[in-house]
Amino acid sequence: MSDLAVYDMDRTVTRRATYTPFLLHCAVRRAPWRLLLLPIVILSMLAYVTRLIDRGKLKEINHHLLLGATIHPHDLKPLVESFADKQVTTNIRPGARQALARDMAEGRRLVLATASYRLYADAIAERLGFDDVIGTLSVIGLDERLHSKIAGENAYGEAKMRMIADWVEKSGLKGVHGHVRFYSDHVSDQPSFEWSDEPVTVNPHGKLRRLAEQRGWAIEDWG
Repeated sequence: MSDLAVYDMDRTVTRRATYTPFLLHCAVRRAPWRLLLLPIVILSMLAYVTRLIDRGKLKEINHHLLLGATIHPHDLKPLVESFADKQVTTNIRPGARQALARDMAEGRRLVLATASYRLYADAIAERLGFDDVIGTLSVIGLDERLHSKIAGENAYGEAKMRMIADWVEKSGLKGVHGHVRFYSDHVSDQPSFEWSDEPVTVNPHGKLRRLAEQRGWAIEDWG
């Protein structure tokens, strides 16, 4: 039986969000002219705020604008590696490192469950010692190029919980895994908090802090 420790990534393990910084990192190094498209990126963010588009469509639009409609994995790899190195060096919460060390010492299976794209989350997870990654996938075309379209669901909120449940089943852990500890900073992860045996809210604000206080969930400050 394997106990699990499941972590959200952005603003839980990391201090800051990673998606837009990843796209900017790629644009600067691969095609600086794409920075001229930033006004359109801002317009897409406004469209999301006003609920004209959802988070998944926002990601696809910004991916298309700053990284391109398609990219070959060979060309993407050095961008991913340099970005992951930078994040692990500058953007990891001290408390996250301590929690990972504790969960690893307890023999837990470490799982990163993030709405971020696996195309770069995998590299960050590998550097931090995670065993498995659940995240948003990208379409891979018949041309073997990675496209700006999301494959399946954007791993956010209830969709993330569905993807965790699917991972549990495909990993042969359904009904046999042990204690589950779940960490996140955001109220959108309420379904995953409620599924876990030990919900741990990390630097929570607003709705999540109030929910944690009502439910008696742990509240931790990871710096």
